Amino acid sequence: MKLNIVVYSKSACPQCDTVKMLLKTRDITFEEIRIDDEAARLAFFEKCGPSVRQMPQVFINEQRVGGVAGLQAALAQLAR
Repeated sequence: MKLNIVVYSKSACPQCDTVKMLLKTRDITFEEIRIDDEAARLAFFEKCGPSVRQMPQVFINEQRVGGVAGLQAALAQLAR
């Protein structure tokens, strides 16, 4: 199954670096979209919903899985 993974991140974000490293060490390709502008980031959060207020945000096949813990859970589920 081909996965389309998009990571929305910002600069100087340790959690963003963790997500990208996790994907790279598993040799999983992904697209990174950096949102360093505060206004653009707030607009992105609004689009995602009221519970989203932090980076990174990972989407797999256009479905939001969340940050580090969400990505780990999704990868574990896909490995089954």
